[in-house]
Amino acid sequence: MTVSHPAYETVRRVTPVAAVLLQSNPGPMTLDGTNTWLLRGPDSGQTVVVDPGQSDDAHLDALCAAAPSISLVLVTHGHFDHSQAAAALHDRVGAPVRAIDPQYCHGGSALVDGETIEAAGVRVQVLATPGHSADSASFVLGERDAVLTGDTILGRGTTVVAHPDGILGAYLESLQRLQSYGDAAVLTGHGPDLPSIAEVAAMYLAHRQERLDQVRAALAELGPDASARQIVELVYAEVDEAVWWAAELSVEAQLDYLRITP
Repeated sequence: MTVSHPAYETVRRVTPVAAVLLQSNPGPMTLDGTNTWLLRGPDSGQTVVVDPGQSDDAHLDALCAAAPSISLVLVTHGHFDHSQAAAALHDRVGAPVRAIDPQYCHGGSALVDGETIEAAGVRVQVLATPGHSADSASFVLGERDAVLTGDTILGRGTTVVAHPDGILGAYLESLQRLQSYGDAAVLTGHGPDLPSIAEVAAMYLAHRQERLDQVRAALAELGPDASARQIVELVYAEVDEAVWWAAELSVEAQLDYLRITP
């Protein structure tokens, strides 16, 4: 089912309890835009919102039209394209905003790894999945039916582990943790939803290993004192230069990891 709103955005039903409102903020790092998720049990008149997106009155208008009774707002991590609109949404509707990092909470307490939230007829388990950022969280719906992954897993391509907040060792552990959720659907922060979290997590882990091997080879060719930029020019040559700045941060995270795990 799809429902259009006057602003410009469309709500698309993905699972029996989860629908997505795509924010109109496409870009190299946001893909099609930020996915704002609306969680509601079949018999509930309330909604849990996950990732209200970046500041944009039109997006908030569309969100409030799609979810006229919001009981809770959850944030997967503090990057602006996921969390920036949270304070304004809290001011509009009064619903508490909760995140791993207290600085992104408004009227609510910080999320705790492993806690279970019951709201709007939906059960949500909180998983701390650091790596993309130190405060990244994922949310498991129901009986492992689906996992909202924020930027830890994207619907297309792979995510950035941006030094220094992003830590590759923690990210690999988070992917392994998510892989254990088997055939749960993946409800991503950007891009399309995916059918199996175990499958995509395995692909992400293989990709990270491949990149580490490429960075090791680059260091062998360029020398141990090679800069992140030099490595990017060699290893990420196929990547759009517009996002090389992000690749440099990712390489810094890989170099940190290799210093600990050669």
